Amino acid sequence: MDQMLAARLHIPSRTLRIEEIRRPQPGPGQVLVKVEAAGVCLSDAHLIDGTLTPLLLDGDTVTLGHEVSGTIAETGAGVTAWSVGQRVVLYAGEVRDGVTYTRGVDYDGGWAEYTLSSATALTELPDSIPFEQGAIIPDAVSTPWGAITVTGAVRPAEAVGVWGAGGLGVHAVQLLRAIGACPIIAVDPSGTARERALAAGADLALDPADSALRETVAAATGGTGLAAAFDFAGVPAVREQALTVLAPKGRLVMVGLTDRPLTVTDGTRFSYLQQQILGHYGSDMPVALPQLLRLVQSGRLDFAGSISDVLPLARAAEAVDILNDRTTSPIRLVLRP
Repeated sequence: MDQMLAARLHIPSRTLRIEEIRRPQPGPGQVLVKVEAAGVCLSDAHLIDGTLTPLLLDGDTVTLGHEVSGTIAETGAGVTAWSVGQRVVLYAGEVRDGVTYTRGVDYDGGWAEYTLSSATALTELPDSIPFEQGAIIPDAVSTPWGAITVTGAVRPAEAVGVWGAGGLGVHAVQLLRAIGACPIIAVDPSGTARERALAAGADLALDPADSALRETVAAATGGTGLAAAFDFAGVPAVREQALTVLAPKGRLVMVGLTDRPLTVTDGTRFSYLQQQILGHYGSDMPVALPQLLRLVQSGRLDFAGSISDVLPLARAAEAVDILNDRTTSPIRLVLRP
């Protein structure tokens, strides 16, 4: 069959529809992947609600989905590294002429029965790792991994804080535990999210509305404060609060996306303490994905509990509604075409 189903977002109207479209054919240097699982991310919801807008999209409609796993269905001319039937995880983006394009944002992604990828923008998925877990690693896991190990440069025994224990933040807690950060303090207004953070390895889980938060952080860190604080919520108030509990030379790493301005209330104190604010986006896929897959395959990390539910592609809009509703507080929803 040369037709397939895909969840397509019309950008001008922000309308998401399941459509029957022509199945793409791999060109030179490309592979066609039969999608087995595709994650539903808050970034997808932001694209739909208009908070995010593609900057590099050719046209006005895109197939969503940047967290994708599947099997090679067909290879294009010149592709020798891959063969039909191999299990793969796709990078969340590709570099073209020195510019990074995000899958499912700037070009068609994996909320479809089939999707295209450059032959250099994917990695093999070990047989021991289910497609659902493999699919979420390119963003929900690799983004906090890059934020922690590269941008934040967290070292063993450093005190850290994680604001927002959702789909990325809860994985950040797991990863910080794995590299030996201590203590790990999670901050989230949701009691469910705080419990989830403790289960994932946080030493403390605090409500941001707690008037004693600063004192609690000080007590847990021997009075020094946090060496690194990670904002996974993308909320200005979170960033302002995190700055108040940073240690001298502490780093605030901004991972959550927002178009709202950041305010440094006490600029003199910030400069005197030589603190830093660092922006973070995505990860170095060729490095991060193999590292994380190796850690999962060896049993050092397990993301089975991160798959809150698996829904058919036809229910893509419902999956986004569930994510936006927050009452069930899912970590990751996955679509199966």
